Amino acid sequence: MNPVITLRQMRFLTAMADTLNFSRAAEMCFVTQPTLSTGLRELEERLGVQLAERTKRSVILTPVGVEIAKRARAVLLATQEIEELAAAQSAPEGGELRLGTIPTIGPFLIPRALPDIRARFPDLRLLLREEMTESLIAGLSAGRLDLILFALPFDTQGIAVMELFEDGYHLAAPPGSLGPAPVGGDQLQGAKLMLLDKGHCLQRHALSAFPDRDIAQDDSFSATSLTTLISMVSEGLGITLLPDLALDAGVARGQDLAIAPLPDACPRRVVLGWRTSTARADLFRGLGQILIDTHQRMKAG
Repeated sequence: MNPVITLRQMRFLTAMADTLNFSRAAEMCFVTQPTLSTGLRELEERLGVQLAERTKRSVILTPVGVEIAKRARAVLLATQEIEELAAAQSAPEGGELRLGTIPTIGPFLIPRALPDIRARFPDLRLLLREEMTESLIAGLSAGRLDLILFALPFDTQGIAVMELFEDGYHLAAPPGSLGPAPVGGDQLQGAKLMLLDKGHCLQRHALSAFPDRDIAQDDSFSATSLTTLISMVSEGLGITLLPDLALDAGVARGQDLAIAPLPDACPRRVVLGWRTSTARADLFRGLGQILIDTHQRMKAG
């Protein structure tokens, strides 16, 4: 038995804490399930305590296992920050960057920014993950992600935030149902909107676009993507709000929709976030400026 606790064993334990499933934890650690099981058993033997209760169908961390996993996560994050500090000195604009983004921003903004990112940071390897905001913030705090792209309002306590731009809305309705004039909150009073599932922050943001109006979600339907939402509206099933960023990227192109601007809607604020302890803040700010410039070009058409 190894006389010391290894980082590998701690990664196994935190993966198990995240998933409570041997096969998924093994996938997260890029090892086989027997390898992960052996590593956790060796860790238990080294510590002299039971970290998990195992059955054929489930895994539950013991109370001491929960506490040790929490401390192991802190050790792994500190180790990663040491590696980042060294990398920032030797190659400040290179290496691997794990960027997390919400699905209603990343697919519309990142592909258009990539040519400039590659031109300015040719040694940077960008790994992109799409997740919900809560998962992004948790992943950033745990060290699973380096940088996150999401939208405010949202609780960002403990995260360094760079505001990029405001993203307004247009009203999307069935074809032929809107005139050319902008729509205001008064016309939407009492409206029920078709929106994304409640896990998407855009669902909350859309409902708060007119905070002083009685606007609610149509509970008979919810979508997992803007593409599905647009298809439902084009079939005459209801109305929705679409973010300007998605429209500028062409999400509604070729769809049979009536689109009207909403100049008095409260916009969402698109931001980049990173850990305050990171050594790569200058790189992140440089990426943020590229995203700002990209958005300005998209708005200009």
